[in-house]
Amino acid sequence: MRPWRRKKVSEQREWFLKNGSTFLQELIADSNGISNPIRFFSSDQILKATDRFHPNCFISRHRFFTWYKGVIEDHRPYAIKKFTDSWFSEESEREVYNDIVLSARVSNHSSFLKLLGCSLEFPLPVIVFEYPENGVLNEQGACEDGTLLPWNVRLKIAKEVAVAVTYLHTAFPRIIIHRDIKPTNLTDFTFSVSLTVGKSWIKDKVVGTFGYIDPVYFSRGLVTEYTDVFSFGIFMLALLLGRAAVFAGSNGYHCNILDYMILVAKEIKIIEKGSHDCSEDDQI
Repeated sequence: MRPWRRKKVSEQREWFLKNGSTFLQELIADSNGISNPIRFFSSDQILKATDRFHPNCFISRHRFFTWYKGVIEDHRPYAIKKFTDSWFSEESEREVYNDIVLSARVSNHSSFLKLLGCSLEFPLPVIVFEYPENGVLNEQGACEDGTLLPWNVRLKIAKEVAVAVTYLHTAFPRIIIHRDIKPTNLTDFTFSVSLTVGKSWIKDKVVGTFGYIDPVYFSRGLVTEYTDVFSFGIFMLALLLGRAAVFAGSNGYHCNILDYMILVAKEIKIIEKGSHDCSEDDQI
């Protein structure tokens, strides 16, 4: 075997042992005696499926990971999630394992992508899901190509997300708080927490996406079910209005969608009051 090949195999083995032991520890701690069947893919399978993560296989990019479309076997497309290597740290490793474990826990629910497995032969695990045939939403509640979805489709999505959030909060003895609900991110559990049985809150560092973060969580670090409820409300506004949670206003400054709606509501009240006063004048 050539020296470069031996080095590659050695690195893959080292990553597998390191990632595998930590992942197994997390999975056992979460499963509570319930089986979580997950398939392990080799790095060669992942690299072949994505043509070594070629741009032609690109689906979408997020802050800490990128989605790729690839065919591993049986000619079926898969959604492959690769975390950014520059994000590598001991804390980020834990968050990646958390993503895999919680994805496995909710995998059989129709509102979430079905987890098929992962590869541990990379610096950070690469995760493999069933491919979402309906595509991926962008920040404005539109399809990948930027086309705004019809009203009935957006309302259907809102209902499905509401069901999904309720499932996270009620289906398990340990409540799952997502902490980063937004149109592009429901299937990502990187920042999610699983509360201790019988506990309804924890105090933790603030994570998530600006514009979607609950003000109580932001100011006090308290993570509760209402952390997700607030984010879901912002998600609804973004979905129904076809705007991002934070967007460029007419004056060129960034505008928060919640502040925008408060302003619109005040303007509506002024218009309604004006209309009411005019009708009284007409009667006189």
